[in-house]
Amino acid sequence: MTRRVALVTGASKGIGAATARILAAEGCAVAVNYNRSKAEAEALAAEIRDNGGTAIAVQADVSDGAAAAKMVDNVLEKFCQLDILVCNAGVTWQGLLHEMTAEEWRKVFAVDVDGVFHCCHAALPHMIHRKTGRIITVSSMWGVTGGACEVAYSAAKAAVIGFSKALAKEVGPSGITVNCVAPGVIATDMNSRLTEADLAALREETPLERIGTPEEVAQSIAFLASDAGSFYTGQVLQPNGGIVI
Repeated sequence: MTRRVALVTGASKGIGAATARILAAEGCAVAVNYNRSKAEAEALAAEIRDNGGTAIAVQADVSDGAAAAKMVDNVLEKFCQLDILVCNAGVTWQGLLHEMTAEEWRKVFAVDVDGVFHCCHAALPHMIHRKTGRIITVSSMWGVTGGACEVAYSAAKAAVIGFSKALAKEVGPSGITVNCVAPGVIATDMNSRLTEADLAALREETPLERIGTPEEVAQSIAFLASDAGSFYTGQVLQPNGGIVI
């Protein structure tokens, strides 16, 4: 059986790193994308190789279309195929909207929305030619319900959901599935800035009364990339402990 190849963006830490590990454990060759966290990405790729897997670290700022295209070309040159694209790279900005600059707004959309477009735009010709492929995007519970003091992030992650549903309809006839994962409160670097009081309040709001782990989100992503997820497309899975129902 031919080994499947996965490209995970923003994979140096958090949900992306957990996804890379799980996909590698399931037999995929994994391209670990990073922008600035070179040491972490290369360490993760080495860890996967040490455990008997196949992995490389690939640098690209996904908000740059040329860089994203070059990244996909590098993966295809190395592995000759790309079966799974996980669009996980993202940034946030917290604060009152009227205190946000246009440049800060643009940065959130450049990474969180444009980055998804650039990566899919680069990977789709290959997938369409092969009549197969899995694309999984990462949104957020705020993309579903909206969050105060996270207007830009909420709007960007809502755009990712709309993008995923529309693209699923467009490329389904080519044998490509497109799905989205919208996590709840997860123990990642992005949430590390929250105070213990904030985290306690979020735990209290969550029916399961705890914060999720990157590995739990990665399991949802791996499911959508697996044979078991072959009849899912245009869907939004929400590993969120019930905080949004």
